[in-house]
Amino acid sequence: VSMAFFADEDTPIIWRGAMIHKAYEQLLFDLKWAPLDVLVIDLPPGTGDAQLSLVQLARVTGAVIVTTPQRVALADVKKATRMFEKVSVPVLGFVENMSGFRCPHCGEITPIFGKDGGQELEKTFGAPVLARIPLDPTLMEALDRGEPLQDPEDPRVQVWMELAENVLERLQAVRVS
Repeated sequence: VSMAFFADEDTPIIWRGAMIHKAYEQLLFDLKWAPLDVLVIDLPPGTGDAQLSLVQLARVTGAVIVTTPQRVALADVKKATRMFEKVSVPVLGFVENMSGFRCPHCGEITPIFGKDGGQELEKTFGAPVLARIPLDPTLMEALDRGEPLQDPEDPRVQVWMELAENVLERLQAVRVS
């Protein structure tokens, strides 16, 4: 389910707290879900109504927080992490997005947005970096064509598989504790 289904492509969804809260109520309680192992809800960055409404309505098992390696991004991520701590939602870990640029010719990764931002978060909060996802022009082009990469030996696929496995492992650890 995507909010994109409810608006034209060029129409912004400009909602205040009460509307966000109601949308989450409908998503969580009015939709007929088949039995789920995991439900992932992609939230906008920050510490606002979207995050607070979700934790008020549902028992959130854990949060995965996405960042880039840049210092300015880390400042916002630290606030979001502290917010989840305050509302008793375990932070499963961090994803370092745009963690370098993968050259489409040689495959080498160059850290154009800085590096080690995820490591700093790991040290500060004790939650692991679940994956480092580089910018990759060939992946972007494939996704824009609607052709996700599927070769399990492809390093661009492996990073996403690693992320999924790490999230499931951390979810299991949180459920056991």
